[in-house]
Amino acid sequence: MSFVCDCWPTKKKMAATWQPCEGTGQDAFLVKFSNGYVNNAEELNIKLFKHTDGVNPRKRNKRIVVAESDRLAYVGSNFGSASLQCNNMCRYFVGVLDKSTMQMKVHNAQLFTMQPVIQGEADAANENTTQAETFREKVDALIEAFGTTKQKRALTSRRLNEVGNDTLQQAVAFAANTIINEKGVEALQNAVAEKEAQTDIANILPSCNPEADKPENVYPFDKLLSPFELEALKDVGVKMAELTPEDLKKMKDEGSPQTVLSQLEFLPKDEKARERLSRCTWYLSFLIKVSHQRYLNRKFGVEEGCPQIIINKVLKNFTVESFYNGSLKNTVSTSMRMKLASYCLALLLHMGDQTADLTLLHRDLGISDARMLELAKGMGLTMSRQPSCSTGETGTQDDHRIASLVVPLVRYVRNIESRKRKKMR
Repeated sequence: MSFVCDCWPTKKKMAATWQPCEGTGQDAFLVKFSNGYVNNAEELNIKLFKHTDGVNPRKRNKRIVVAESDRLAYVGSNFGSASLQCNNMCRYFVGVLDKSTMQMKVHNAQLFTMQPVIQGEADAANENTTQAETFREKVDALIEAFGTTKQKRALTSRRLNEVGNDTLQQAVAFAANTIINEKGVEALQNAVAEKEAQTDIANILPSCNPEADKPENVYPFDKLLSPFELEALKDVGVKMAELTPEDLKKMKDEGSPQTVLSQLEFLPKDEKARERLSRCTWYLSFLIKVSHQRYLNRKFGVEEGCPQIIINKVLKNFTVESFYNGSLKNTVSTSMRMKLASYCLALLLHMGDQTADLTLLHRDLGISDARMLELAKGMGLTMSRQPSCSTGETGTQDDHRIASLVVPLVRYVRNIESRKRKKMR
């Protein structure tokens, strides 16, 4: 193929013939110096380095061009961050004209940008990298060098605040050490444990008004059962009120809660009071049944005629969601059982003229007497003992612990003793 070209540097037009040399492997390397143009290229000592691995396709095409002069050394490569991306997106050719035959040989070309390399610069960079600077420190350095007045003012203010925070932390540490030296570590640990215990027990207690002037207003009944929820228990309450002594005996033989049976045995004759108490008794028995469950669903209690609003209330207030066997379930955890116990106790107080039998309740709920007593103390109730009727043929008496709500509430001091570790034998 023939064409006309301009010959450099004479700029004369001459006829030339295209002779491709792609198969020879003689690629041309075009270099461009970042500092400018080279006046005399013959004074440069240029060397080409290629990768020793000629099999790996990722490495065999890597090239490094080094140009050395009297003053500086320049390095360029076709890989890495300093390489030109145009080599990957475009294809370049260089034509070499033979003036004797007027034939031009065309070679593949690659472009290199030659960057100056100063001795000692790499060592200084390595020393700087050893000091691991955070992103914030780097940004602060840039703001100090090139930031606006507003940015520099904000940087100075932030650094002053950091100094102030350090001073505050030192003052807090000094004050903490002083308190520890004065009161002792054990006293502080007891105070913290007591505070945590009060916080934990407050999360499981019903809504309380310690400033109430009447006992029935300390734990408001509306917070235990709203008027709408109490009305929804009308049908099941009627069934409770219509139970005969034979039905109660059958329930006792079947192991029904003693707390519920004691309420059903002494229902008032007044129709309005009887209806209200029977509804509360059914709700109390339902809460006791819930406390013995591990998981709950929305069908629990439906067969017994439980209203949906009560089921939703129990699922919301007395269960926690947990992931079990690939699905979410409503779990009655240990803390939720204690919460159920506190609500049952508050409900019993309203049903029994602000008194409740703790012994029967803790047996029905399946919790220990100590935990029941701790819960009652957390609610500020007054404790007393009352002998019950003779039990069995032996005629022995079983003392029951009775809790009463008296205004103002009793504040108990929690005794916290450090548990000693048992020695391993």
